[in-house]
Amino acid sequence: KLTGVDALALAIGTSHGAYKFKVKPTLDMDIINKVVEKIPGVPLVMHGSSSVPQELIEIINKYGGRLEKTMGVPMESIKEAIKRGIRKINVDTDGRLAMTGAIRKYLGENPDAFDPRTYFGAAREAVYQTVKGKMIDFGTAGHAGDYKPMTLEEMKRIYK
Repeated sequence: KLTGVDALALAIGTSHGAYKFKVKPTLDMDIINKVVEKIPGVPLVMHGSSSVPQELIEIINKYGGRLEKTMGVPMESIKEAIKRGIRKINVDTDGRLAMTGAIRKYLGENPDAFDPRTYFGAAREAVYQTVKGKMIDFGTAGHAGDYKPMTLEEMKRIYK
């Protein structure tokens, strides 16, 4: 609270990267409760919270990848963390898996392709669908109109 942080990332048992867990993780949700109680109003962050969808691993491996079996953070755990006060969820690995799978699939099905504009289009669409799905799962889809757009000058004044 005294530091004036914009957001606080908590260590509750998540892990960065694709190779997070061999078995379903148990996250320490009580930490979220304790922090919310001690410093209400501070946005809380979960790092390393990709769900590592198995269908993306399968696509990558089907088209030449060699990703080992791994598990991500279960969606039900993320939803529970949101209920308890988490406001930002970092899921970069899921986007990277979607992009890699789309590129591998496109090139596997179009072996003559060499123009990045074609396979990057497939990658962009895969990331779009992944992010869209996360927004729906996290309960944030459809809320853009809830916020007043701000100019860069307004943002500068806030974060001075």
